[in-house]
Amino acid sequence: MASKNWKVGIVGYGSSAKIFHIPFIQALPEYTLHAIVQRTPRVGNDAAKEHPDVKCFPCLDEMLKETTVDMIVISTPVESHYSLTKSALFAQKHANEADELIALANQQHRLLSVFHNRRWDADFVTLKQLLVSRTLGLVTNYETCFEFSDPRRSVQNSADPMNTVSQIKAIYDLGTHLLDQAIHIFGLPQRVTGHLGAELKGNDSSECSNIFTVLMHYDNGLLVTAKAGTISSKEKPLRFLVTGDKGGFKKFYFDIQKEHLLAGKSPRDNGFGEEPLERYGELVSETGVLATKESGGSAIEKSIATVEPPTWAEYYRKLARALSGREPVPVSGSEARDIIQIIELAIISSQLKETVEIP
Repeated sequence: MASKNWKVGIVGYGSSAKIFHIPFIQALPEYTLHAIVQRTPRVGNDAAKEHPDVKCFPCLDEMLKETTVDMIVISTPVESHYSLTKSALFAQKHANEADELIALANQQHRLLSVFHNRRWDADFVTLKQLLVSRTLGLVTNYETCFEFSDPRRSVQNSADPMNTVSQIKAIYDLGTHLLDQAIHIFGLPQRVTGHLGAELKGNDSSECSNIFTVLMHYDNGLLVTAKAGTISSKEKPLRFLVTGDKGGFKKFYFDIQKEHLLAGKSPRDNGFGEEPLERYGELVSETGVLATKESGGSAIEKSIATVEPPTWAEYYRKLARALSGREPVPVSGSEARDIIQIIELAIISSQLKETVEIP
C-alpha cells in the first residue's frame, strides 16, 4: 500500500485524548485529525470550539457514517473499549484495543493496535539500552513503580476503596503499562502473585486510592515487581530499581512528557521530553560492585544520562508505517491480550492469596 496521509477519528475527548493522543497525531505529517466524538461538550471542554476545522459528532455511530475516516482511536474509559472497538471493526475502520477483537480484526482485514505508549518513555528506553548491552549483566530483580504523594493523583480514587470492582479498575489503569514494559523486555513469566488493596491517608475516606502489587516469577531466577499506589513518603518517587550480577540501575521521577504537555509544550518543540540533569538515573557499574565485594568499599554510583527520547510520537510513526504495509503494528492485539491474561491471573492470585501458574 502506498504511503498516504491518514485521516484519524478520536472517540472520547477527555484528558487521555487531549494529552496522550491528539498532540502526537498533530505533530506528525502522516496524519490529519479529521473527526472527534464528544458525547457532552461543556464550557471550557468543547472539541468543536477547540478544533474548528475538525468534524465533531455526539456518538460513534454518527462518526462511522463518515467514510473518509481511515483510523479510529478509542480514548474512552477502559470499560467501554470492547464495545466501541467492536463497533469500529464491524464498520470497516482501523481501531485501538482488545482480546477476541484480534480474530474479528483479522476477519475484517483491519489492523488492531493498542496504545502502550510508555514503551517510548525516555527512562524506559534508557533502561532497555542498558539491558540490551548487558551493562547490568544477568538481571535478577526488576522493580517498576508508579507512586504519588498526592491522593488526588491516585491510580483510581474511590469513595469505597475496598470495593473489588474499583480495585480491578486500578490494575487495568497504570498496571497495563508497567506490565507491558516488563513483558516487552523479558517475555511472559511462569508464575504470578498479585495483591489488590486500598490505602488510606488519615481518616478521610475521600483520600483513598486503590493499589496493586504484581510479582512475576521467571524460571531463570528473575523476579519482576510492578506496583502502583498513591501515598509515598519519598520526596522523589521511585520509578525503576533493577539489579544484575554486573551492576544496577536506579531511577526516580516519572517520564517528563506529560509534564511538558500539561505546561503547554508541543511534541514539535525543541527539547520536548528531554529530562534535566537532576532527573538522570544512577548506575552502579561492575567496578562498583567488585569494590563492594572484595575491598569492603562503598558501591560507586554514577549518574547516567537519559537518552534523547523518541517520545510517544514513535508509536504513531510506527503505526503509519504499518498502515502503509511496511512493518507490523507497534503493539499488536496479541501482545495486549498477554497483559490482560497476567492481570486476570493477578486478580485470581489476590483473591486466593496464593501464587498461580501461567497456563
